Amino acid sequence: MNPSPLPDAPWGLPHTQQGMRRRNLSLVLHAVAAEGPLSRASVAGRIGLTRAAVSSLVDELTHAGLLVELGREQSGTVGRPGSAIGIGDRGPVGIGAEVGVDHLSVAAVDLRGKVRARASAGADNRGRPPEPVLKELAGLVREVTDAVRGEGLRPAGVAVAVPGLVARDTHTVVRAPNLGWWDVDLGACLPYGPRLTVDNEANLGALAELWIGGDPAPRDFVHVSAEIGIGAAVVVDGRLLRGAHGYAGELGHVPVRPEGPACACGGRGCLEQYAGEEAVLRAAGLSTTGRPIGLLAERAAAGDREVRRALRGAGAALGIALAGAVNLLDPRAVVLGGALSRLSPWLLPSLERELTRRTTDPARPALTVSRLGSDGPLLGAAHSVVRAVLDDPAAYALGSPTGCQ
Repeated sequence: MNPSPLPDAPWGLPHTQQGMRRRNLSLVLHAVAAEGPLSRASVAGRIGLTRAAVSSLVDELTHAGLLVELGREQSGTVGRPGSAIGIGDRGPVGIGAEVGVDHLSVAAVDLRGKVRARASAGADNRGRPPEPVLKELAGLVREVTDAVRGEGLRPAGVAVAVPGLVARDTHTVVRAPNLGWWDVDLGACLPYGPRLTVDNEANLGALAELWIGGDPAPRDFVHVSAEIGIGAAVVVDGRLLRGAHGYAGELGHVPVRPEGPACACGGRGCLEQYAGEEAVLRAAGLSTTGRPIGLLAERAAAGDREVRRALRGAGAALGIALAGAVNLLDPRAVVLGGALSRLSPWLLPSLERELTRRTTDPARPALTVSRLGSDGPLLGAAHSVVRAVLDDPAAYALGSPTGCQ
């Protein structure tokens, strides 16, 4: 897991002695997860606490099963070596799950950011009722949790990425046009209780980019990802911009040609109608079945003129839509993730031309391609659970989690 700056405030914890101790527990756990194994003295130097204070905090985290003693540290420096502490091979893991239009995926990630187990299944989920889709997803979650339990790991929670609008601080998918879902409460279908969170796949992809996507990670960027639909998320000063209702980032339904074709959202001329997966396939004269992103990349790399022309058109449409976001938000970077990362060599030239033509700031944002590719939302979901443990380990320890059934 790449180190990232810790927040200045204690994650909403009260400024009391108990609140400060919980914050300090988090500082210690973050430091060891990011840079460990470390001695107590090394941790103290990194987070600005005394060695005695760190020793007390380490004892508490060890008792909770979040840290382990690893023996004497061989530092190579003069003086008595300290005892190294680190994240053990056992302990909590975050379970990330993703509902895609054409797949279901689940992964377990430990506190070091290592993927410990994963499972996936191809599935045509367009128009399927939510109940059988979520039942199948729960089966994959059981498969992954059984695997990590066999290694002595404990699931700390489940986060689900979905390709649609999720009402803020709820489990409700308000609208997922490409699935055909409206007002679906995932909490009523998935048996994980208070340890379940649900979020938009683009939001989780952006958080993955922030946490594990680069070194150093950008702090202000627009993250764009696509498969059947196109999603976007905005990160400002290292924090996800959600909007008043949690719906910020719906770039795929920004109209780029107001009199264009009808969209599943009810509008016309939306970006998805020009740069979504099916739109590009239609423009290239190809079938929309199978695994089309791989087909588009293969054909484009082989020099297929129709595919390259279709991708140039998609890149131009993306540039038109992103120009408005760039003019409004002034981000440092625009990051292409998801399926767009595979197609970036043929999308970027026309995208950049449109941004150059349409943005007012001469210091235009950097255009970068995510290293996470299509795994971004799934990894972001799993890491969101991990971050919840790192940010408030006392709450995890006090919760005595029983794991995910």
